[in-house]
Amino acid sequence: MDEKKLMGQRLKKIRKSKDLSQEQVAEKAGLNPKYYGFIEQGRLSANPTLAVLLKIAKALKTDLASLFDYRWQGVSDSDLRRRLKLMIDSADSDQLRQLLAMAKYLDT
Repeated sequence: MDEKKLMGQRLKKIRKSKDLSQEQVAEKAGLNPKYYGFIEQGRLSANPTLAVLLKIAKALKTDLASLFDYRWQGVSDSDLRRRLKLMIDSADSDQLRQLLAMAKYLDT
């Protein structure tokens, strides 16, 4: 899948997790709702600049880097669990402590 489609899916996932509509995000970012919709759809005609992506990140109350964090998108829950189990099974004591600290942080 190409980068624009992956980013569009990531934007949609973040937006929905915050219970926002495309129109609400577009309004908060000062963008035309149709243009924002094109970005979310990964359309070739939508080629957002860095300034636009920063506005979208601010509207979604997230950082710019999280918009690009789609490397695990589309991976099944069972595969994610399998990968985590492999990491845990091969971790040394220090790594296990770090993993536990991260998990506790996420649980708050």
